[in-house]
Amino acid sequence: MASRPTEDVTRILTSSLNGRAFPILVALIALASTACDRAIPLTSSNTPPILLFNGTGTSPNDVAAVEIVLNQKHLPYSTANSTQLNEMSESQLRNYRLLIVPGGNFEIIGNHLTSGTSAHIHNAVKSGLNYLGICAGAFFGGNSVYNGLNLTSGVQFGFYSAENQGIRKAAVAITDAGGQTLDQYWEDGPQLSGWGSVVGKYPDGTPAIVEGMSGSGWVVLSGVHPEAPATWRRGMSFATPVSVDNAYAGTLIDAVLHRVSLAHY
Repeated sequence: MASRPTEDVTRILTSSLNGRAFPILVALIALASTACDRAIPLTSSNTPPILLFNGTGTSPNDVAAVEIVLNQKHLPYSTANSTQLNEMSESQLRNYRLLIVPGGNFEIIGNHLTSGTSAHIHNAVKSGLNYLGICAGAFFGGNSVYNGLNLTSGVQFGFYSAENQGIRKAAVAITDAGGQTLDQYWEDGPQLSGWGSVVGKYPDGTPAIVEGMSGSGWVVLSGVHPEAPATWRRGMSFATPVSVDNAYAGTLIDAVLHRVSLAHY
């Protein structure tokens, strides 16, 4: 999600609230500062545990949503765009514990990375780097023809069945192995049949969230967006509060970061 400079936000809110915005502005500025202070530059000698990809093809809104969850959990991270990721060696990637590829367009993501980059990521995961792929990141983690990572031993994923009905986004009830059902935001996401252990299922019974080992790396793939903010829900009806879904996004991040197996079918 694109953001205006702080002074522009201050001017707009102050104008719209006739000068009564000060308490709100203090809170917003404090939140913005908190959101930025855990993003560690790639050039830092202090390598954080998490690398978040924000390159060409990713959704800026989803990158921002993931960053909010990371900051709420006090997890330091760095971001890398397509050029930066293309310049990273396998050994550099292995300095991180977790690579997160968020939603967006998996075709564009793959086509703006070199085949060598995909090979470096693939090999780093096989050697122990953990991987979380959300929506487009899940497609990209499979055997996508668009320069995919093939962390799935040749398995390629298709879209969830709602896509065939002309539905592009919806609130979808995802049921976990313990019987808990959460309405999650879905938009052009995959169903993940054929690889890993099933953590959550779509209403049609196909896998929505899966986990498993790829070599020595722990991999979690999600076809839905538990990190989605409230603004994405406009025009849709959710039985699950956004705070509960966002907390589940944190659960997925913790699980893949610390190699903890979630309850599965």
